[in-house]
Amino acid sequence: MPKNDNYKAINQSGTIISGTIRAETAEMAATLLGEQGYIPSKISEEGASAIASWAQKLETKFTSMKQEDLILFTKQLRTMLNAGIPILQVFKILENQTENKKLKNTVAAIAMDVREGVNLYDAFARHPGVFSTLYINMIRAGEQSGTLPEVMDRLIYILEHEQKVKSDIKAAMQYPLIVVIALVAAFFVLLTFVIPRFAGIFSRAGIELPLPTRISIAMYNFLTGYWPWLLAAVIAGVIAFPIIYRRTEAGRYLWDSFTLNLPIVGILFQKAAMSRFASVFSILQSSGIPVLRSLEILAGTIGNHAITREFLRVRNMVEEGRGISGPLRSAKYFTHMVVDMIAIGEESGSLDEMLREISIHYDDEVEYAVKRLSDSIGPILIISLAAVVGFFALSIFLPMWDLTQVVKRGM
Repeated sequence: MPKNDNYKAINQSGTIISGTIRAETAEMAATLLGEQGYIPSKISEEGASAIASWAQKLETKFTSMKQEDLILFTKQLRTMLNAGIPILQVFKILENQTENKKLKNTVAAIAMDVREGVNLYDAFARHPGVFSTLYINMIRAGEQSGTLPEVMDRLIYILEHEQKVKSDIKAAMQYPLIVVIALVAAFFVLLTFVIPRFAGIFSRAGIELPLPTRISIAMYNFLTGYWPWLLAAVIAGVIAFPIIYRRTEAGRYLWDSFTLNLPIVGILFQKAAMSRFASVFSILQSSGIPVLRSLEILAGTIGNHAITREFLRVRNMVEEGRGISGPLRSAKYFTHMVVDMIAIGEESGSLDEMLREISIHYDDEVEYAVKRLSDSIGPILIISLAAVVGFFALSIFLPMWDLTQVVKRGM
């Protein structure tokens, strides 16, 4: 809803003027003032509208930035750039068409920065919560090389591909997650409700309990005796590591190294990283970005701190004049195929083409790995669920068998 904004601005003659303008946000007010030829210096909400603006800013802050919204925005930006529409008009159209409030306000802020003479890279870089490091550096590559529409094409491909991979992984993990929840629920129900009742019956009967039953009773006693400490440990583990420690450099490196070495999903993460590395590197090379600058951008966009650390080491070796393939051979997580194809690309002068082939290959590998992940985890979890239920069944039925034998001998 439009509101009154008090403003101070500089007119075309250089005089400071003040007044009131109606607009939905301060950014839109600045846009309207710019269209009138004024350079805004201060904009503030008038009266009660300040409270509404504060509530709107709070709502915008907590509005999630969906990948689908970002992809749609990028496609619209690419289309209008190809059509030759002036950049300020592009952002005005995007601001009016964007439904996501966070992205809408971001577009308005970018438009105001561009109107004041800020280049696109710096304007986008002021919003790291909306645009990733990769996105910002791709804007920079396109702006510097004069091929922004072409770079946007490649950026859209990367965004859509990564969105597809994430969706496939999420879909593949839904069934295993349901099985894990059922497994945990079955464990606690059997341990806390079923086992104690039968244990009392067996104890009063005076029969010797088999090993599975003794283990179950010991777990039950431990759980009931120490549950506050166990709960505190779980909460501390869930909160302390992901929220506190993982924000540190050492924590991120430890977690990313751990995920890359997991038995089943680690190879999937590694292949996804290789796909992103080759795809982004190819785009940067074809856009005319120097190798050292490309490696620096890659280190900040690969999304895994363990591989990032290897990138930084490789970059230092490349800076010493050792080429690319040589340092990569000594780096972790890079397969022989990746290194050999990069070496061929260096020798033949077609590095960007070889990187594109690597990207295509690992795109297929990631798709296959996701399918294999889904096919592998399901049976493993079903076997685990059967093992838990079977263990508790033995804990109950073995002493019941002994109890029936005692009753038969008594008759």
